[in-house]
Amino acid sequence: MKRLLIATNNFGKVRELKSILGVVRLKLCTPADLGLALDVAETGQTYAENASLKAIAFAQASGLITLGDDSGLEVEALSGAPGVYSARYAGPGATDADRRAKVMHELRHVPAPRPARFRCALAVAQPTGAVRLFEGVCEGEIILEERGTNGFGYDPIFYFPPHRRTMAELPSEVKNHLSHRGRAAQAALPYLIELLDSAG
Repeated sequence: MKRLLIATNNFGKVRELKSILGVVRLKLCTPADLGLALDVAETGQTYAENASLKAIAFAQASGLITLGDDSGLEVEALSGAPGVYSARYAGPGATDADRRAKVMHELRHVPAPRPARFRCALAVAQPTGAVRLFEGVCEGEIILEERGTNGFGYDPIFYFPPHRRTMAELPSEVKNHLSHRGRAAQAALPYLIELLDSAG
């Protein structure tokens, strides 16, 4: 069975991508599965640059076609922050809950609705260094209370008006269809199938 490496050990991301890519007959691996312990600095100024850095580094280290992603929350009232710094927004050692708390605190005087979007760049890299990029965006609002447990990161405060629920309240099959990461992965799927087929 063909193998595809996912360049992350973030359990939430791995679970989502495995669900989305489950339609393809392949074995999805993580760096931990292969004993890879690369620490790739996210020095890019954009999601695409960071996704590419991770995907290329792990593809070259493993010899496998690799999927790397970078994503973030963009809040209009915060001039697009936290953006590419979403994972580091509350400082070193902060938890997801710390980051959500910071966003809610900064928006405490902003009346609803508080427009925001999740954006994801997904890079598909080959061991040769060749890379192709895909993007997914999901529009929503920020609420000032946490709701739901089926998610991670900023999901419990990201409200999706068409379903009247936060991302963390949506069933996985619904979330994975309309989330930023889901949309990016769905866009990448035909290319991934083609690439894996050509790789033999």
